[in-house]
Amino acid sequence: MIQRYPDLLPLIDHLVLHKITPILVGGCVRDHLLGHESLDIDIELYGVSDTMELAKILKPFGKINEVGKSFGVFKFRYAQYSIDLSLPRTENKSAKGHKGFEIQTYSDLDFTTASRRRDFTINAMGYNPLTKILLDPHGGTDDLREKRLICVDPLTFVQDPLRLLRAVQFAARFDLTCDPKLLTLCKKMIGQGALEELPKERIFEEFKKLFLLSQKPSKGMELLREMGALPFFTPLDLYEETPQDPLSHPEGNVWIHTLKALDIMASLRIGEPKRDITRMFAVLLHDCAKPITTVVKNGKINAPHHALKGVEVGQTFLEKITNEHDLIASVLPLIRYHGAVRKIYETPPSEILHLSAQVCIEDLIPVAQADFLGRGFNGTAPTSFIPGEWLQAQALELGVLSSSPKALIMGRDLISLGLPPDERFKEILDGAYKAQLNQQFFTKDEAIIWLKNHWVIAL
Repeated sequence: MIQRYPDLLPLIDHLVLHKITPILVGGCVRDHLLGHESLDIDIELYGVSDTMELAKILKPFGKINEVGKSFGVFKFRYAQYSIDLSLPRTENKSAKGHKGFEIQTYSDLDFTTASRRRDFTINAMGYNPLTKILLDPHGGTDDLREKRLICVDPLTFVQDPLRLLRAVQFAARFDLTCDPKLLTLCKKMIGQGALEELPKERIFEEFKKLFLLSQKPSKGMELLREMGALPFFTPLDLYEETPQDPLSHPEGNVWIHTLKALDIMASLRIGEPKRDITRMFAVLLHDCAKPITTVVKNGKINAPHHALKGVEVGQTFLEKITNEHDLIASVLPLIRYHGAVRKIYETPPSEILHLSAQVCIEDLIPVAQADFLGRGFNGTAPTSFIPGEWLQAQALELGVLSSSPKALIMGRDLISLGLPPDERFKEILDGAYKAQLNQQFFTKDEAIIWLKNHWVIAL
């Protein structure tokens, strides 16, 4: 395994020189067995108990972050890696939440005992770079090969509520099937209010891993449903009972459609985390108001104004799981206008300009594409999204693919024309920008002429 991480050799040799035995643990071991390189390296250090002395030993390798010192954890950057060095430890629940633990570190704890605190067997393996031996006391290798998600110890698993969401993202990322006993355990934890103990930022981080690192996020979302967790994430709990028009959505209810759309959106990720996570949440929530707007009239199912009403519903959901206001501000317009791509197909350029003033078209197109392709089709399923391709070309030509047009008329222009700043400014500027989007003028000079003609009394 160490051949995959040759840059770590100097660090390992340095630790050994000080009579410390380093054991690579956790995700980097799992990822190695899957054939992946990990840039996040966890190393447990055996044979040392003095954290002050350890900090001195590590000094040649750069600045050490001692934020986790009280837990026996040191963080630092080395080469291209983000490294966590920790002491073998036991954890005992002392308070609510994922941080409510009493930590006891040891210098001579055996690996089997030390690894018992970990969540899943696939994360409880270790590798000794000196002996080149894989340490696997809980059968993680077999579980990884057989694609099973099994907890190490039910007694320690229930102590950390974050493990519920870790199970969800691991199942999706590595295509694992949750062990029935683990599923029962998760249901019990959720029934006892475990999710309510988690801070929103930790919930959001697990959603990010699910949405950014899995090819089939639907598998994780299905596990979330099987656990009985959806009521905590309302209105997701209402998706399954919300029907859709069988002609436009032959796949079935809103839940089925949303999961299909999420998987399509995952295939359209561009490798830019902020934009990808924005688009993924927009797809998750694009129909979030259908449960409260769906009506059946004369045998026909419809959800009038669900995109508009989805803005408020989506905002409530997002504010429950994140404080990232920029993300929320980016997602809500995508919910509001997710159906616009098909509606404005082959319409005049002014329609595209108006749309660009409301939402980022470059983000809207893949969201609309996921919505369109993430459904069942009677007959051959399409492989392209023609309205999206058309809008992409048109918006690119108009220069509004990633942003709206800059206003040609600004407040300083009104002042230069002799208009004193007052409450009329906003009305005039809004009117001028609307005229610009309607293509009533194209240059600054034409804008001034338009302004004089349309606001002759005011000016």
